[in-house]
Amino acid sequence: SLCSFLLGASVAALPLLLGSSPSLLAAPGLRGRLALVLHVAGVNAALLLIYPRPLYKIAVRACFLGFAFGCGLLLSAGRSAWRHFGWYMCSLSLFHYSEYLVTAINNPRSLSLDSFLLNHSFEYNLAALSSWVEFTLEKLFFPELKQITWLSTVGLLMVIFGDCLRKAAMLTAGSNFNHIVQNEKSDTHTLVTSGVYGWFRHPSYVGWFYWSIGTQVLLCNPICVVGYALASWRFFRERIEEEEITLIHFFGEEYLEYKRKVPSGLPFIKGVKLEL
Repeated sequence: SLCSFLLGASVAALPLLLGSSPSLLAAPGLRGRLALVLHVAGVNAALLLIYPRPLYKIAVRACFLGFAFGCGLLLSAGRSAWRHFGWYMCSLSLFHYSEYLVTAINNPRSLSLDSFLLNHSFEYNLAALSSWVEFTLEKLFFPELKQITWLSTVGLLMVIFGDCLRKAAMLTAGSNFNHIVQNEKSDTHTLVTSGVYGWFRHPSYVGWFYWSIGTQVLLCNPICVVGYALASWRFFRERIEEEEITLIHFFGEEYLEYKRKVPSGLPFIKGVKLEL
C-alpha cells in the first residue's frame, strides 16, 4: 500500500518533468491535462500488471489517495486561489491513507479495505461533498473569504494536531484499537490508560473531532464549520456512550475508576451515566 501511495503521489513531480511551474493544476493547459491523464492511466496499468485482484483493490485505493495528496501538493506550491484547497486535499488524503497504514502496523488481524475509511458512512460522504460545494460556491461569489491565510493556517494546525493525536492513540492502544466497537472481549483485550489515554479517555475521538472541524476552518467554510461541529459532537456523544457500556462490561470497576479520574476529552461529553 505504501509503494502504491507513493506511486500515486509521484504526480507532484510532473512539473519538473514538463519543465513548468508548480501551478500545473491551477492552469494546466492542454499539455498539463494530457500529462495528468497519461500519469493516471500509466500508474493504473502498472498496478493491474503487478498485483493480483485482491491486492489490486488495496493498491488502487492507496494509489488514489497518493494521487490526491500529490495534486494537493501541486496546488499548495502554487500561488493560485486554490492554494488552501491544496492543503485540504493533502490533509484529507493523508488522514485516510494513514488510517490504513497504522492499522496494518498495529492490528493487522482487523485490517480490511474498510480500514481506509473511504466508505465510512453515507453521512460522512455527504458532509465531505457539502464542504466541497460550499467552498466552490463561496469562492465564486465571495472570493476574498477564501484568501484569509491566517485562518486557514489555524485550521491546518488543528488538522495536524487532531490527526497526530488520533494516530498516537491508535499506536498506544496497539491491538486493542479497532475501527468497529467490539461487543465481545478477546483474550488480548486490555484497558489502556497510559500515554495519551492518561490525558483523555477517548483520544482517538478527540483527535478526529478537532481534525474534522479543522478541515472546515482551513477551507474558511463558515456554514460547514458549524455543521461539522454539531454533527461530530452528536456522533461522538452517542459513540462514546455505546463504547463505554461495552468497556464497563469488559473491565467493570477498573474502568469506572479510570472514568472518574480521566475526562472524555470532548466538550460537554461525560460519557455514559450510571444509575445508582
